[in-house]
Amino acid sequence: QVHLVESGGDLVQPGGSLRLSCQASGFTSGNYAIGWFRQGIGKEREGVACISRHDGTTWYPDSVKDRFTISRDNAKNTVYLQMNSLKPEDTAVYYCAADRLISLSCYPKLYDYWGQGTQVTVSS
Repeated sequence: QVHLVESGGDLVQPGGSLRLSCQASGFTSGNYAIGWFRQGIGKEREGVACISRHDGTTWYPDSVKDRFTISRDNAKNTVYLQMNSLKPEDTAVYYCAADRLISLSCYPKLYDYWGQGTQVTVSS
């Protein structure tokens, strides 16, 4: 059974950094496309970092490019999201998701498996 558990969310000051972890179980995460998504209050869920299941190609929206980095540790079956230079507008619940069929996409509706989310709050 596919299971994803996010961790690492916290309260951080603007300009700070956080690393989120997505621990996968029940499947080999290296064979799946993995995405990090976020949803702020009153906002739609949006993709912030996605990595392909084939060759590790990544994609980021302009809003987080050069600040966020997605990476895999296949030995630990874990995917990370390193977030630097955090801004108040990054405040949201962050989710990781996995899908076996897609190659690379950050469109949330394409993903079948989701974690429960972890809260990131950026505030002084």
